[in-house]
Amino acid sequence: MPTPVHVTSPTILVPSVSVNPFSEDTEVLLANVPFTSQAPFGNWDDDRQQDGCEEATSLMAVSWARRQTFTPAQALQSIHDASKYQQDTYGEYRDVSAADTVVRIIQGFFGYSFARFQPDITISDIVNELSRGNLVITPVNGQLLGNPYFTPPGPERHMVVIRGYDPEKQEFITNDPGTKRGLLYRYPQDTLYTALRDYHTGYHIPIPEVKKNMIVVSPLP
Repeated sequence: MPTPVHVTSPTILVPSVSVNPFSEDTEVLLANVPFTSQAPFGNWDDDRQQDGCEEATSLMAVSWARRQTFTPAQALQSIHDASKYQQDTYGEYRDVSAADTVVRIIQGFFGYSFARFQPDITISDIVNELSRGNLVITPVNGQLLGNPYFTPPGPERHMVVIRGYDPEKQEFITNDPGTKRGLLYRYPQDTLYTALRDYHTGYHIPIPEVKKNMIVVSPLP
C-alpha cells in the first residue's frame, strides 16, 4: 500500500464551542481543519486534480483527525498518490461515491479507521455530528451550490468538507476544494442540503435518483 505523505506542524484540535449539551441555537466551528484546493497550484488540466475532490476532502479530514497539516506540495503529491492507488487497486479513480471514499481512500489509502458512511441524512444529522466534534464530508451536485468561483456551470459530482454551522445565519461552514477560495466557505443550509446528492463510482455514470448521504470522520481517540 502506498504511504500517504508525511505532514508537518501538528496542532491540537478543539471545537470552538462546548458541544455538550448541544443546542441548534449554538454556533459550532471545528478548529484546525487544514485546507487545500483539489488543484493546489491551479493545474485544472490534470485529470487527477480536476477529479480530485474526493482525495482532497479525505486529505483535509484525515489530517485534521490526526492533528496534522500539510504544504501545497504535499497535498498535490497526496492527491496524485491516492489517485494512483485507486487506479492500481480498483481500476478507477475519477468519480468515487461516499461509501467507496470511506473504504478506498480514507481507510484504504490513508489507513484511517475512524470514519463511517451514513445514508439518508437530514440537516439535523449534519449539525448533530458537528456538535459531537466530528467532521462531515458530503457529496453534492456542485451546479446547485451557486458558487461564483466555480468554472460555470460547476461540477456535477463534487465533495465538500463541512466543519461548522451558524444557526443565526442558517449557514454551513465548509472547506470546499473546488476553489482556491474554499477555506471557511459558507453556504446557506437549504442551498447545500438541496445540492446534496451522492453519485456512483466510475466515470460520469448517470444519477437516476437523489440520495443524500454523508461521511463522518472522528478525531483520534
